Amino acid sequence: MLTGVGVAAAQDTGTATLDEVVVTAQKVSQSLQDVPFSIQAMGTEKLEQLQVADFNDFAKFLPSVSYQTVGPGFTSIYMRGVASGGDGNHSGSMPSVGMYLDEQPVTTIQGPLDIHVYDIERVESLAGPQGTLYGASSQAGTIRIITNKPSMAGFDAGWDAGVNTVAHGGIGYVAEGFVNQPLADNVAVRLVGWYEHDAGYIDNVPGTRTYHEGENVDGDDIPDHTINNDALVKDDFNDADTYGARAALRIDLNDDWTITPQLMAQDQKTNGVFGFDPDVGDLKVDRYKPDSSHDRWVQAAMTIEGRISDFDVTYAGSYLKRNVDSESDYSDYSFFYDNLYNYGQYWVDDTSTPLADPSQYIQAKDRYTKQTHEIRLASAQDKRFRFIVGAFYQRQYHNIQQDYRIDGLADFESVTGWPDTLWLTKQERVDIDTAAFGEATFDITDKLSVTGGVRLFKVDNSLKGFFGFSSWYSGSTGEAACISPTPVVPGGPCESFDKNVKEDGNTHKLNVTWKFDEDRMVYATWSTGYRPGGLNRRGTLPPYLSDFLTNYELGWKTTWGGNLRFNGAVFMEQWEDFQFSILGPNGLTEIRNAAQAEMKGVETEINWRVNEGLTISGSAAYTDAQLSENYCGFTDPDGNPVTDCPSPLAPKGQALPVTPKFKANLTARYEWSWADFDAHLQGSLVTQSGAWTDLRTTERGIVGRIPGYTSADVVFGVEKDGWSGELSILNAFDERGEVTRTVACAEAVCGTRAYTVPIQPRTIGVRIGKRY
Repeated sequence: MLTGVGVAAAQDTGTATLDEVVVTAQKVSQSLQDVPFSIQAMGTEKLEQLQVADFNDFAKFLPSVSYQTVGPGFTSIYMRGVASGGDGNHSGSMPSVGMYLDEQPVTTIQGPLDIHVYDIERVESLAGPQGTLYGASSQAGTIRIITNKPSMAGFDAGWDAGVNTVAHGGIGYVAEGFVNQPLADNVAVRLVGWYEHDAGYIDNVPGTRTYHEGENVDGDDIPDHTINNDALVKDDFNDADTYGARAALRIDLNDDWTITPQLMAQDQKTNGVFGFDPDVGDLKVDRYKPDSSHDRWVQAAMTIEGRISDFDVTYAGSYLKRNVDSESDYSDYSFFYDNLYNYGQYWVDDTSTPLADPSQYIQAKDRYTKQTHEIRLASAQDKRFRFIVGAFYQRQYHNIQQDYRIDGLADFESVTGWPDTLWLTKQERVDIDTAAFGEATFDITDKLSVTGGVRLFKVDNSLKGFFGFSSWYSGSTGEAACISPTPVVPGGPCESFDKNVKEDGNTHKLNVTWKFDEDRMVYATWSTGYRPGGLNRRGTLPPYLSDFLTNYELGWKTTWGGNLRFNGAVFMEQWEDFQFSILGPNGLTEIRNAAQAEMKGVETEINWRVNEGLTISGSAAYTDAQLSENYCGFTDPDGNPVTDCPSPLAPKGQALPVTPKFKANLTARYEWSWADFDAHLQGSLVTQSGAWTDLRTTERGIVGRIPGYTSADVVFGVEKDGWSGELSILNAFDERGEVTRTVACAEAVCGTRAYTVPIQPRTIGVRIGKRY
């Protein structure tokens, strides 16, 4: 399905037509209308028209995509309803949707990079399993961000600057620029830079919290303690600053071989939280400890393209380093657990006096590295029989440090070597994926084609290190349960576990395509995708197994009269033994294979060039995702889910969480000549139905259901002599659309305090730009 729209004058009639859009979704260049599966593509022009600056901006125009987020850099992406609602933890399942930057996957273990969108050639969204060409993290789909490459065609440059005001919030601004410069007949460089300040709109308001500590071990009453957050009160405290750069070099060694090295880096600092507490007020919270995040990353990539005889050869490699430092208020956990179980009586200072403020907070350091290598060989694509074969290697590393702190905590209660640390997670996780893949297409006739593909994979995943309390507090976790006094991860007090799991298997694809003519085709696809199994850090739990997705899809790609495109697909997907993460005892993530699920739906898209001035485009998806077996909450000794139980946590037929049943968008754009200017007026509507936040019935009753919403964007602009100016009103009616609803700990404990992450309130912006 195509979202990018261009206009061209038909030579024979003079009427406006839609431009061809070329994509590389199948690792070769081809027209989007020839790709026999569901795909949307937003080109440079469309991304600029829709005011796209980040993932949230383009995701709302992708109806098959849903997501959960707690702020920039912390997002879990889903497609076609393949969502259990429990992903995103550092020791949790791998993502089910892959994110690619050009040829390189940039989905780290805990989620994808938050890439600023500027000077981007296109965004491709591939719905359904892409397990043959893209592998483990593309079980349910793949999103590709393709950058503009250096060009020897000539000098090209531009800049853009803007300022905006957010309703109920502050002032934001952005400055961006690029330059493309040939250095020789066969060498060119492209440089891109950006800085953006996102205004805050969540207020941290005054609040108090009283800890009822109950009795001490001697039976004496402990005085209640009341704390306040006066030192942290601030309006619009969830602002963000992002700056980054990209440098790419293209070298044509000869007519057949090209090398394209690229370096890209970004630094993003956020403050506050991006969810509000409806019980405190609209866009308001009362937080008692600092909240912030500092996410910086750099990626070095190299693509080598060439020809050997009649075959195209491509090597794509990359090395990614990502560091994230964050701190977060965890006093909800302290408050609810202390009041329910009188835990606060245990937290004392070095004189054994109960602490006046037993509030917890988390200081986290996450260190990621990721290297990927892929080499592939493709035959000539104009032949009756054509193929692509390749090999892939990926190694992801994550050094995890989660420091749960209480100020003034006694040394004997603290984890050894970590003053004021009640709980420490100090672990290393390594995920290795090796694969060989191939796809082949044979044109049986000039109208009928058959494609088959397979991917053979091996995974080797490990997790080791320390987690838990000091030996004073707990005899079953932490230091008291260590298997060795020598830490296996530097910085830990000892070794809690050292686990490894290996798997191998295959995914496959079969497609049949029938072309009625050059403008219309239908296809049928049977494909599979997988997500590797992994390890639970709680030693009493077994590893969780791989889950597999099988996709059955019927689709069509049609163009009518050169100015109307109508594409779509109907699908049914079966999700086998899907992985489900919950917060278990002590707020510790547990992953188990849950049950079976089935997703049925339809996706449609239309692009209509009505006349020389008016273009209408839109897309929609209806997704019915539900359990096809009971979810009982436990597995057999081999790790397989048990589905026959008298009181399931979620019964057969229960809707899966996160994904709305209906999501759609519609955009109308009118262009005309106004005095000496080229003017445009554009309006967009985005709507989606409600969705549940959790799979389990009890938790749904506690946290509630996310309601549906409709938002509207309006843009007016003019252009002349390379200059452009725009006025935009995004979320024009200030709709408080909910993206995520989350709690700080297990819903049965913290469920009465749920945070709502909304879409950004109404934002009015002015933007100017210049192209040279």
